[in-house]
Amino acid sequence: MLICRTMVIAMLVLMLHSGCVSAASGQQTGDVLPDIDLPVPEDATHKSYLGLSGDGLFQIPQIKAEVVIIEIFSMY
Repeated sequence: MLICRTMVIAMLVLMLHSGCVSAASGQQTGDVLPDIDLPVPEDATHKSYLGLSGDGLFQIPQIKAEVVIIEIFSMY
């Protein structure tokens, strides 16, 4: 019984510690968006809409638009 309680306490401590570390190392308001490589769409209409050409990967600044709105979902 003592071993079980010790293991539960140790797991809780590790879970809480990892949450603090991940929250401290995340993006903050006003930070610059990191470089994100995205696949170029295969559909020609989608490529044209984004102002892209070619194949492979592209980054957000390559999109031909005055404003790009990025919505990030944090599920966990």
